[in-house]
Amino acid sequence: MLFRSRAVELANDNAYILGPGDGIQLTFLSPSYAQFGGSFELLSDGSATLPLLGSVVFEGLTLNQAKTWLQTMYGQYLRRPLLNLQVVRQRPLQVSVVGEVENPGLYTLTVAENSTTQSGGAFLSGPPTLVTAIQKAGGLTLNANLGDIRLQRRLPGSVNQLRETNLNLIALLRTGDKRQNPYLFDGDTILVGKADNPPDKVIEFGAANFSPATIKVMLVGEVKSPGLITIPANTPLNKAVLMAGGANQWRGRTTGVELIRVNRNGSVTREMFDLDFSQPVSNLRNPPLRDGDSVVVSRSLYARASDALSAVATPINSLVNVLGLITIISNTGK
Repeated sequence: MLFRSRAVELANDNAYILGPGDGIQLTFLSPSYAQFGGSFELLSDGSATLPLLGSVVFEGLTLNQAKTWLQTMYGQYLRRPLLNLQVVRQRPLQVSVVGEVENPGLYTLTVAENSTTQSGGAFLSGPPTLVTAIQKAGGLTLNANLGDIRLQRRLPGSVNQLRETNLNLIALLRTGDKRQNPYLFDGDTILVGKADNPPDKVIEFGAANFSPATIKVMLVGEVKSPGLITIPANTPLNKAVLMAGGANQWRGRTTGVELIRVNRNGSVTREMFDLDFSQPVSNLRNPPLRDGDSVVVSRSLYARASDALSAVATPINSLVNVLGLITIISNTGK
């Protein structure tokens, strides 16, 4: 027999909601009913098969709702079936992160996350938080509005009703208000708003805790150590060039350094910047790099002229060598 709760009850909006993959422990307080308890896992339809009751659907219920309902159902078969119900293994959470993050999409988070940010790495045990999800999505974009973060959460019950909460990450950074970094539940959606005129302080705030620890960028052209390098997230352009050994002396141009970026919509932008190693991070003059960026340091006028001269001289040198070989052969034959 398939039972489904139809009770309507006021519940805490932030109470844990049971769903497929959860492991639950059912314990009866009376020793006489101990054989009816045990550990059960909720199947993909949110149900578990329980003694006496058969298949029972728990999906969408809080623990308190499920406990009250089970006592009512078992009351049809047992006398005073007082029981406890607890989650012994929490399912992985799937949350959506959209808006002004580097890699929007659907992410799976576990209750034990290895969280590594610019401010350090930590193995976090417990439900993932809003910041954990943003880090998973590659961090905030430079256009993110830290004061406009919305969290949408499904309410308990079989009807898909949502509650939306407005959050402010600036308050989290400035005052340590942890209420702005709530724990996440399965099915949550995080929407990061866009700032009309993002100030430069967004770069500073975004680099604090909301980005992964490192990114990979490609340095090509006239740098001492070209290739793919791993650098701290939000490293500015001039510092990245220095981390690749700097521009080759005499050969590398410090003006017209090209930044090539593949955007989320698949388009490619190319911008030119002049290297000024005294310039602080700035969107206009010294932008922070993103994962997957390419930086091209072009040849100087001296290097182009030198390479052109070498290219012209190479055939002449080869011709001289051939003539020298012919002379040797001719002299040997005499």
